[in-house]
Amino acid sequence: MKHDSVLLNEAIEGLRIQPNGIYVDGTLGGGGHAEAILKQLKTGFLFAFDQDPFAIAYAQKRLEKYPHFQLINRNFIHLEESLNELGVTLIDGLLLDLGMSSFQIDDANRGFSYLEETSLDMRMDPNQTLTAETIVNTYEFAELRRIFTVYGEEKMAHQIAKRIVDSRPLKTTSDLVKITDQVNRNQKGHSAKRVFQALRIAVNNELDVLEAVLKQALRVVKPGGRIVVISFHSLEDRIVKHFFKEESTSKLPKNFPGLIDETFNLKVITRKPILPTEAEMNENPRAKSAKLRIAERI
Repeated sequence: MKHDSVLLNEAIEGLRIQPNGIYVDGTLGGGGHAEAILKQLKTGFLFAFDQDPFAIAYAQKRLEKYPHFQLINRNFIHLEESLNELGVTLIDGLLLDLGMSSFQIDDANRGFSYLEETSLDMRMDPNQTLTAETIVNTYEFAELRRIFTVYGEEKMAHQIAKRIVDSRPLKTTSDLVKITDQVNRNQKGHSAKRVFQALRIAVNNELDVLEAVLKQALRVVKPGGRIVVISFHSLEDRIVKHFFKEESTSKLPKNFPGLIDETFNLKVITRKPILPTEAEMNENPRAKSAKLRIAERI
């Protein structure tokens, strides 16, 4: 199984790793970024989160030769809580790679790919109850339309949602693709791409979780520490961009006399996102939509 970590060198450089520092990889995945961090640590320590038990087992084996790390089988929304339980109050850097791991996409049984016929699952945490099948078969038309419009930016959300409701029950990925093929038959690219993205985001509550962990980062990353985020679609990137901007902007009125401005929390390091090189995109097509943003806690 091959897993290529996207923007690997750029992300590690962005963290500005101190050999004795404490770092968190909030999205362990295949362990590529985690290993690159561990290679630079001497007396430092890495905590790595992933809600997927397979990712934890895979990375545990990959990283076993390194002494200073702990893997945590939880969603990164539990970042602050988990660190507090371990007696850690401040860290030197946080990395979030919001992309899916190759093994999640390539495992047909997970239901993430529209290219394989399998169950409509799409859970990153196989222990949670909500699946894509539950959503397409039980959610009302208006909510399906909202999910496809907001999370997938799908122009034909109304028509797709209506056909889903009229075609219930849907059991497999192929059942859903048949509907998107009918509605999006003239669309460039695969007809189901945006719908599958929307369902995956809804199943895993990805955007709310991202907003929550960014707020936690302000409390756990120490001054001078870095927050590095790799996103893969515009909704994620917009959240990160706006958060960094809001937390790096003064809350005081302009030219307010006599006050030291302590109302902002971050310094934005990347005014524009760092994008993959042509060489990386050619070698790993899944990197094409990646954007890397970096901020520093002040």
